[in-house]
Amino acid sequence: MSDQVVPLDQILPHKLPLVGLMGRPIFPGIFTPIMIGNPADVKVIDEAAAGDGLIGLVMLQNETESPTINDLYKVGTVAKIVKKINLPDGGVNIFISTLKRFRVRKTLSVENPIVAAVAYLEDEEDATSEVKALTRAIISEMKQISENNPLFSEEMRLNMINIDHPGKIADFIASILNIDKAEQQKVLETLNVRKRMEQVLVFIKKEQDLLRIQKRIQKEINEKIEKSQRDYFLREELKAIRIELGETKDAKTSEYQKLKEKLDSFHFEGEIQEIVGQELEKFNLMEPNTAEFTVTRNYLDMIAGLPWNDPPPETFNLGTARELLEEDHYGLKDVKDRIVEYLAVRKLRSANPPKKARAGAPTNATAWDREGPAGSILCLVGPPGVGKTSIGRSVARALGKEFFRFSVGGMRDEAEIKGHRRTYIGAMPGKIIQGLKIVKTKDPVFMIDEIDKMGASFQGDPASALLEVLDPEQNYAFRDHYLDLPFDISHIFFIVTANTLDTIPPPLLDRMEIIQLPGYIDTEKFEIAKHYLVPKSLTKNGLKKNQVVYTRDSLLYIANGYAREAGVRNFEKNLDKIHRKLAKQIVENEEKGTAEDPMLRAQIDKKAIEKHLGKPIFPEGELKRADRPGMAVGLAWTSMGGDTLVIEAISASGKEGFTLTGQMGDVMKESAAIAMTVARKLAAERYGCAVDWFEKNHVHLHIPEGATPKDGPSAGITMATALLSLFRGRTITDRLAMTGELSLTGQVLPIGGLKEKTIAARRNKARHIIIPKQNLRDLDEIPDHVKKGIEFHPVERFDEVLALALPG
Repeated sequence: MSDQVVPLDQILPHKLPLVGLMGRPIFPGIFTPIMIGNPADVKVIDEAAAGDGLIGLVMLQNETESPTINDLYKVGTVAKIVKKINLPDGGVNIFISTLKRFRVRKTLSVENPIVAAVAYLEDEEDATSEVKALTRAIISEMKQISENNPLFSEEMRLNMINIDHPGKIADFIASILNIDKAEQQKVLETLNVRKRMEQVLVFIKKEQDLLRIQKRIQKEINEKIEKSQRDYFLREELKAIRIELGETKDAKTSEYQKLKEKLDSFHFEGEIQEIVGQELEKFNLMEPNTAEFTVTRNYLDMIAGLPWNDPPPETFNLGTARELLEEDHYGLKDVKDRIVEYLAVRKLRSANPPKKARAGAPTNATAWDREGPAGSILCLVGPPGVGKTSIGRSVARALGKEFFRFSVGGMRDEAEIKGHRRTYIGAMPGKIIQGLKIVKTKDPVFMIDEIDKMGASFQGDPASALLEVLDPEQNYAFRDHYLDLPFDISHIFFIVTANTLDTIPPPLLDRMEIIQLPGYIDTEKFEIAKHYLVPKSLTKNGLKKNQVVYTRDSLLYIANGYAREAGVRNFEKNLDKIHRKLAKQIVENEEKGTAEDPMLRAQIDKKAIEKHLGKPIFPEGELKRADRPGMAVGLAWTSMGGDTLVIEAISASGKEGFTLTGQMGDVMKESAAIAMTVARKLAAERYGCAVDWFEKNHVHLHIPEGATPKDGPSAGITMATALLSLFRGRTITDRLAMTGELSLTGQVLPIGGLKEKTIAARRNKARHIIIPKQNLRDLDEIPDHVKKGIEFHPVERFDEVLALALPG
């Protein structure tokens, strides 16, 4: 009987146990070991080895410990287990010979052991000259890769040459190339031999590109190493030549001598002398090509660049200083008086200074016992645009000092203030020490902007780091993390700015002298514009002073119609807008040859303002008035300055209730509840309002501008007045504004921000303001020109408020 050849797919079973591969797919025609650790897969291997030894290897789409059939690709490879070795950890190491591709046709068991009915896949042969050409190209390209890559063994090269089938060549090369597993799976699923070979050829080209880049990088690294070694030998030769010539000083020695002379001139004592001496000796012994050499040199450079010696004697005149302050800013009397007082103290103490201490000497003296006057810390608080930041430069100019400004708004890392420790790569000192190195003097003016906008994070709290900086009892021995040496910063005049005090921590607030900067009224804005803003804007936009003329009415029109905020920043923007349009008009006329007489001036009146700026944002008649029952005008304080609020209340027939709208905070809601209780009691007992009226009506109280959050108790009497105005059906007194917290027993309690609220009332043309009696002392802080034309009515009880707002 003659032997009969049986096709492989007739011998292979059509039902296979499947094992999920987490790494890469395995191609047919490969003999390779596989490590199996999953207990469920080990069980499948044991059962297969005990039977026909055949398993299906399929790559996982989603890597999971307990895969199902849905986690596997549909195409895999059938493999014969040749040898199985049990491992001590319970896993197995199997040697397999892969035979043929298959596709999962039907699921017989979804979970482990996963069993599926499979259909074996044949290569789609394409015996054309193109396939032969692709085969030669692949073998040729792979020879180049294998010659340059030590990972390709001689056995791999021989296998590649001895394989005679194009499809098997493509499979073998796809299995050994370093390509993405998803791409390998695509090759496995490609049955057309020509297409499979084209895919593999693309991957070979990519591998060649990577090898070229790898060789270039290796070459560059080798060149750098060779250059470094060459430089080292040349330096050693240069040292030997200098010794032969008697020139013992090199660049490092010269740098060491300069640093030593500079540091010796400070006459350090105690801890600073010891640490600086140690660092200098360490620097002298180091090789210049070490990383530590650069770190130590930068550290010594920083120490040498700081102003350790005491500042020189000061010569200044109070009158001149006041003139400079008046020249730069209008108003701000409190700030200017405080600065002049500070100068007077410095002048008196400089006349009879205490005993002088050497730089870096340890001391237990207080801020008052050390030489010269201690630095001051002023905190300027006010709305945006009132001139807080610009005051810093004016103060420095009046004092004849250097000026350094930095903003801490949004700062979240305390290392920005106190520096990084030198152990970190790229470490730097904090802003305080950096600023002193820049100004090169020990008594500059430092401005710390936006202190109310600091944050905190896992990197630290900068506000806490500022506690030492701004405390005269501690900052004479300030330790920056980078320097790690005591440095006296008590001579610095610190000026801090903020829009509000609410977000500043109380311990930090306690170290500063608070000076409030309220907003400006229209007459003050006129003076500021006339003396400062108009000349500045003309210069900025290339215009001459005699080319533009403003009248008093036109400047007041801009202030009231376009820039009614507390500061003057929008005022300046509007002036810039007018001047830009005038500049454009002048240039266009010159280019057309129709330039006007340069002696002619542009007269800026209301009509010209509306032409350049459009219609007013705040029309003249648009004042907040309580012109019907249920309305009252209150005064509020915000970080942007004072503001006026119109409280509105209405009633509607229906079920009893009380609704609040206008995005009120919790405190304001409680205040509204108190106002409702007080108003309801008075309406029933004093004004004869029927008790069942409240049972048959729903009351709604609203504060307009609902998108703006509002909070605080100071609108208590305003809300109660609006409610009583509604219940009585009467309109309150015209041009009357009020502020005050209301208690449940009818007492009017004190409030804050009276100066800002008064300015807001004046902008709203109010003639009468009701205030708590306990706030009478705050009236002294309000300038007379702001109070002019306004009658203040201090009250203790809500009955007094009603007598003024709803008389009769």
